[in-house]
Amino acid sequence: MKKFLFILTLVLVLSGLFTATTVFAQDGITDDEVNAIAKQLYCPVCENTPLDVCPTEACRQWRELIRLQISQGMTEAEIKQYFVDNYGARVLAEPPRTGLNWLVYILPPLFILAGAFILFRSFREWTKPQIVEAGSSGESDAGEASSPSDTDDYIARFEEEVKKRK
Repeated sequence: MKKFLFILTLVLVLSGLFTATTVFAQDGITDDEVNAIAKQLYCPVCENTPLDVCPTEACRQWRELIRLQISQGMTEAEIKQYFVDNYGARVLAEPPRTGLNWLVYILPPLFILAGAFILFRSFREWTKPQIVEAGSSGESDAGEASSPSDTDDYIARFEEEVKKRK
């Protein structure tokens, strides 16, 4: 019985020496290295909050997970892919350039160019001098355009009235 206890104790001690344990030391990884990756990710819990500045406990744990993954030798792309696999593409600060996501990159510059073109054309039209025909009075009081013969008759009657008053 003593021999059995001795062997069991020896096995437990040796197994304790050879088991992997989680080390929470920084392993020389700075916060700047962690935040360089964390600022490219958004918090999956909070809305529109980058992972590097989010104050929640979950984000602190995710930053520690990034630190652990860096210490294990994972690259930046592998770490970002891990978060995308677990939380979806919405955690990325920059949407992936695939499928309809290309519209995010193409449409804003197109709208800006179209708006600039419209403004340019409008400003040119506004600053262009208006050509006014001699003797035309534009529109009549009723808002309808008058024909030249109507205008001539009106002017003739007007001149007669002025002469009578003198």
